[in-house]
Amino acid sequence: MIYRIDVEITAPVRATEVTDRVVDAIENLFPEAEVESHPGELVATAHSMDHFSERLHEQAILDTARGAFFVNEDGNTFSFDLKKQAAFRGRVNFAVGTESELGDIHVRVIVREPDVESFIDHIAPPTEDGKPIQ
Repeated sequence: MIYRIDVEITAPVRATEVTDRVVDAIENLFPEAEVESHPGELVATAHSMDHFSERLHEQAILDTARGAFFVNEDGNTFSFDLKKQAAFRGRVNFAVGTESELGDIHVRVIVREPDVESFIDHIAPPTEDGKPIQ
């Protein structure tokens, strides 16, 4: 199946941060993202979440990811926030609760084809006993 998505990524850049490190945090999880720098913020776009999905599988956090995706599903979109520090190390750590001092990476996914649920099943499949159901 062919998936058509637009991934919009934004991250604040605080005065105490090095912009290149925040860029690295984004690119570590979304290596195909095109990142633009704006005053106090980075904005990136991508059209794939394959690398991100690989991280979810490697870290065995598919159920956590599904929960984060479905709780913020709205029509043909879903969104979630990620911790910058973890992303800088190439790790997925979903941000919940209050925003961290440095701000979080916000990701918004617009699914063009086929639908949100099918795409979420593709990147973070349902599991049984912690293993993806085939």
